[in-house]
Amino acid sequence: MESAHQVFDQMSKRNEYAFPWNSLISGYAELGQYEDALALYFQMEEEGVEPDRFTFPRALKASAGIGSIHVGQAVHRDVVRKGFGNDVFVLNALIDMYAKCGDIVKARRVFDSIACKDNISWNSMLTGYIRHGLLAGALQVFRGMIQEGFEPDSVTISTILSSFCSLKTAAQIHGWVLRRGIEWNTSVVNAMIVVYSNLGKLDGASWLFQRMPERDIVSWNSIISGHSKNPEALLYFEQMVRSCTSPDSITFVAILSACAHLGLVKDGERLFWLMRKKYGIDPRMEHYACMINLYGRAGLIDEAFNVIVERMEFEAGPTVWGAMLYACSVHGNIQIGEIAGQKLFELEPDNQHNFELLMKIYSNAGRAEDAERVRKLMLDRGL
Repeated sequence: MESAHQVFDQMSKRNEYAFPWNSLISGYAELGQYEDALALYFQMEEEGVEPDRFTFPRALKASAGIGSIHVGQAVHRDVVRKGFGNDVFVLNALIDMYAKCGDIVKARRVFDSIACKDNISWNSMLTGYIRHGLLAGALQVFRGMIQEGFEPDSVTISTILSSFCSLKTAAQIHGWVLRRGIEWNTSVVNAMIVVYSNLGKLDGASWLFQRMPERDIVSWNSIISGHSKNPEALLYFEQMVRSCTSPDSITFVAILSACAHLGLVKDGERLFWLMRKKYGIDPRMEHYACMINLYGRAGLIDEAFNVIVERMEFEAGPTVWGAMLYACSVHGNIQIGEIAGQKLFELEPDNQHNFELLMKIYSNAGRAEDAERVRKLMLDRGL
């Protein structure tokens, strides 16, 4: 970008039209250098260069990138002042900007003002509702765009499926997908596998997975995660390896979690070793939390604690200590439970559940005074 900017600075006629400015603003925005993009936009205004319909979407993208609704509104005023208030290409960018900056009401107001909506208009509004977790609005837009003859793109369908896991909604959308003949789009099928798995419909998830013409890493991770409490998780992992698909860090979170739920300590240890030695994946916090859960569920509290104090290359976080405390509450280990509890009180001072677990450990051991002390500490923190 530095070289591009130098060429731009040397252009003698750069102020005669917007194209050079648009190109540079776009370059900065695509690289995530949103402040530089906006600085150029306002410099363009100061130098009297007339923006065109391609200028505003780039400036609005940069406004959304820094999350500044005030800057976005300033650009919106320029849009109206320069006569682009009815340009659908610009208005679509405004919908996206307002939604990303947190004002879904203004995004909807812009959407409703578009006389001739295109596919991007509908998808932008739908994505905005999904981002804000507004199911009713998202489904209203989804049905509206279908009635108007527009089709959600595969990314939008995947997003809405992944965001809302009502069986009725999933079945309706799945039916629409089947009627449109796009049921084997990989991202759509991946989302359907997640939905059916989350709803406990593992037969449906497996049926879809087995009939996929193409699978990617997300497909394998989704089906393994869906079977996290089922021995088939290991079979899918072995099938994945035989298909020459290399597991990633997410795969190992899923398969280690399955081993923990199924009590397969030896398998979990073997897979953790494979992750490091064969696949060269450095363990993250989530992997260590799975190992604590693996040992903890099996009652191997000392082994779990040993992972934290001797094997971790970095300080344990709340997920690791949380798994440790939960294991101690299940198996009644007071000594290590106290250590885990104190760590969590420092890391998550507002998490009431941690206090309750330590109180449970003390109560089950008949140590009423200690349980009361923790209860008072919890109350003192306003919990």
